[in-house]
Amino acid sequence: MSALSTLNSNQFHRLKNYGQPVFSFSLLALVIASSLHAQAANAETTTDNNQTLVVTAAQNNNDDKASTDYSVPVTRASTKMALTVRDTPQSVSVITKQRIEDQKLVTLNDALKNTTGISEFNSGSNRSNFYSRGFMIDNYQIDGVPTLIDSQWNVGDTLSDTAVYDRIEVVRGATGLMTGAGSPAASINMIHKQADSKEFKANVSASYGSWDTQRYVGDISAPLTESGNVRGRVIAGYQDGDSWLDHYHTRKKFLYGVVDADLSDNTTASIGYDYQETNISGATWGGLPTFYLDGSKTNYSRSTNLAPDWAYNNSDSKKVFANLKHTFDNGWLVNLSGSHTEATMDSKLLYIDGYFDKTTGIGIGPYAGYDLLGGTGYNSAKRKEDSLDAYASGPYELFGRQHELMFGVTYLRQNDRYFSASTSFTSADVGDFNDWGNYPEPDWDDQSLSQDNTIHQKSAYLATRMSLAEKLNLILGARYTQYTADTLTQNMEKNNVTPYAGLVYDINDTYSAYASYTSIFKPQTYRNASGAYLSPVTGKSYETGIKGDWNNSRITASLAVFRIEQDHLGATDYALVSGSTDYAYYEQNGTVSKGVEFEINGAVTDNLQMTFGATRYVAHDGEGAALNTTQPTTSLKLFTSYRLPMLQALTIGGGVNWQNNTWDNAAGPDGASTIYANQGSYALVDLFSRYQVNKQLSVQVNVNNLFDKTYNVDVGRNTVYGEPRNVSVSANYRF
Repeated sequence: MSALSTLNSNQFHRLKNYGQPVFSFSLLALVIASSLHAQAANAETTTDNNQTLVVTAAQNNNDDKASTDYSVPVTRASTKMALTVRDTPQSVSVITKQRIEDQKLVTLNDALKNTTGISEFNSGSNRSNFYSRGFMIDNYQIDGVPTLIDSQWNVGDTLSDTAVYDRIEVVRGATGLMTGAGSPAASINMIHKQADSKEFKANVSASYGSWDTQRYVGDISAPLTESGNVRGRVIAGYQDGDSWLDHYHTRKKFLYGVVDADLSDNTTASIGYDYQETNISGATWGGLPTFYLDGSKTNYSRSTNLAPDWAYNNSDSKKVFANLKHTFDNGWLVNLSGSHTEATMDSKLLYIDGYFDKTTGIGIGPYAGYDLLGGTGYNSAKRKEDSLDAYASGPYELFGRQHELMFGVTYLRQNDRYFSASTSFTSADVGDFNDWGNYPEPDWDDQSLSQDNTIHQKSAYLATRMSLAEKLNLILGARYTQYTADTLTQNMEKNNVTPYAGLVYDINDTYSAYASYTSIFKPQTYRNASGAYLSPVTGKSYETGIKGDWNNSRITASLAVFRIEQDHLGATDYALVSGSTDYAYYEQNGTVSKGVEFEINGAVTDNLQMTFGATRYVAHDGEGAALNTTQPTTSLKLFTSYRLPMLQALTIGGGVNWQNNTWDNAAGPDGASTIYANQGSYALVDLFSRYQVNKQLSVQVNVNNLFDKTYNVDVGRNTVYGEPRNVSVSANYRF
């Protein structure tokens, strides 16, 4: 725990309770439980008239241990109220900076692929969308403030470098209280690192790995005044490397700076700048054909890259952010955050989509009546986003009991401008695909404005955590959102109230049972046959389960059963809107996903860190068809780090990600029939080892996909292969 926290009596008893065994949700949990030993609690407590306990952790090595844990004791990810994971009535996973370092998760993409309950769909070598519980994730936050991401255009969002983040928090299920509009899948919250050191500290690292990939990162923190009340931190990095794909090359650089100031004993201010740039040559768009013209499967080398030498995809982002925080003596907190972001994308790409004769290499397109085998795109985008969030939280007394209240407002404005030029090609242009070479760059037309969207979200939110009894707490809340979207062709305004409710019962000092209901909405620009806009898509999450924590919340575990319902989803039978050439849509109700999730995370012992998560769900749309079948419905994810007791300088670890089979029905060669594409179940095994040479220097080796498994992350007419086996060696020096 941090040095000083204000907790109610239930929370205090929970946090001081060391050495309880891990509950037996699985055989693995039972094995872990046998290795836990009682540890002595060392804390000072005082009690005021409101029965609020102030906990001051002893100044020993506990804080140092917690800084290397795979868990965090407190998070605001679900409700903006500071709660332990056990007190949060939703499924929460946290990827800490230690987990990021151990597993070398250098991008947000890497982190999400290794998070419980999250799966990936990749439509190119650097274009990924992520799913949870059967739905695509479009709810992202930075430092607790929502940010909008458009999955249609890749502006490098999931390629953000994790070197600038302290942790990544994932709340699964609907998160309307925190994010406003979005899907009921999950919310991703990226927390920036802060200038939190009153002493000079520096950390430099260098790594070299497969495909000549080299990476350098420097992280310097220092006081800017003699007292240390003003502090600065700078993080800079550079990465350059090839790929398992032919003529594919990535160059990345980033610069992050932040200044934190203690304006008084109770007031802190922070201002920062985050710049990230990624340049990719030989960038792919889509993948390799999965089937030949006769319906048999292709078998291209994983290194095959259809992109010509003129193809590229470049993106950059610049973010300025500020925060002001004041804590009152009565325990109330006021927090004000604001940011301005500008991002750009520039790309020239080529894709192939068709079926080719195994012998002659002559192909046909997948759509009947159209001799189109692919195309090229010259695309660019500019995004500007301004956000402001202000909230207050703190305790209040009612009916002789202590409760907590949180309320706030959010303003978000985003403008996206997309420009494009494109060409298409036929079988005559392609010729013999078996002899595919470097397709010539087209004589591009001038780019035209294809999208100009301005979105405003104005929200007010409120939640309270009420102590109904000594062991029973109720969280109630709601968010009101005013959403407007102005596009090239239409304007839309929708208002919505998204409720939140959660009940947590402390079974004892270790276990809690909980149940929650949350919701979310997402406006859509589809119109019905009479020309009226459809209602917003609504998502509702129902979840119940049991949670436990031990050793000052250094290890947590949860077992959840969930159900998600989605209604008003736009679907079309290809009729036209009256007086228009636009397709008319109708509202489809009844999409349902239901399943179970398990996760155990944190310090099993002082020497053993572990994350183990499992997810199983089934999902279908309103017509009973399986939902998003390209995503695994069952997955297991395990990663561990173990410091040898007999050789404290050596840490070893590794893990495995397993998922069941995925599939899709793609349009067949005649354009009318369907062809079945699938990826069987597979497991990816990773290993790492780190040796602490001395107090300053450590060296580390990471091996990913140890058994060199071949797998497809774009199931359908196209195939996009995942990474083959790769190795990296890194050195880290601390000043």
